[in-house]
Amino acid sequence: MKFSKNSDLSVLVGKKTLIYGETNTGKTFYTAKFVQYLLENNKFDYNEISILDFAPKLAYFKNLKIGGRIQDYYDLCLKCNMINFIGEIIPPRLNAKNKSEMYSNICINFKKINEIMEEYNDNPTPVLIINDISLFLHLGRNEYLINTINKSNTFFGNTYYGSSISSKFSKLLSLIEKKKVEFLIKYIENSFSTT
Repeated sequence: MKFSKNSDLSVLVGKKTLIYGETNTGKTFYTAKFVQYLLENNKFDYNEISILDFAPKLAYFKNLKIGGRIQDYYDLCLKCNMINFIGEIIPPRLNAKNKSEMYSNICINFKKINEIMEEYNDNPTPVLIINDISLFLHLGRNEYLINTINKSNTFFGNTYYGSSISSKFSKLLSLIEKKKVEFLIKYIENSFSTT
């Protein structure tokens, strides 16, 4: 099923939802719109919504927008329970000249991402929003992610699922990422493509 700007957000409250797709297909935009819907239409309190934003800063690669954070589309999300890490996420494939650099980037990212996931798990909220799940999946286990998701009543997350950001040394990473996303698509009750 395809997710679009006309999708009915009201039916996603109280459910687990995953949107997935290629770069530049609106995944972060739709995630921000869901946060906006929760705050403006569903009257959730800011402290009931935890946001884990794994995305790197907005950048361009081969004329495509890569990354971008929820706050780039809806700045009131900053009033929610934003669980932040120190520093920035490194686009692992794009900021590497070889396989060794790519895996170093993945390890640096995973340490930051894992710390904020643990923080959420120690103090879960009714709503969990995760932007750019694929960055966790590079080293993280699906089981841990699912246990985290299941601590919320409403989950909305997005993940990269495509082939536009690849290189000759990232084929294995892309394959692992693809298989883990396919597992999530089968597991999460409401999974929608953006492409």
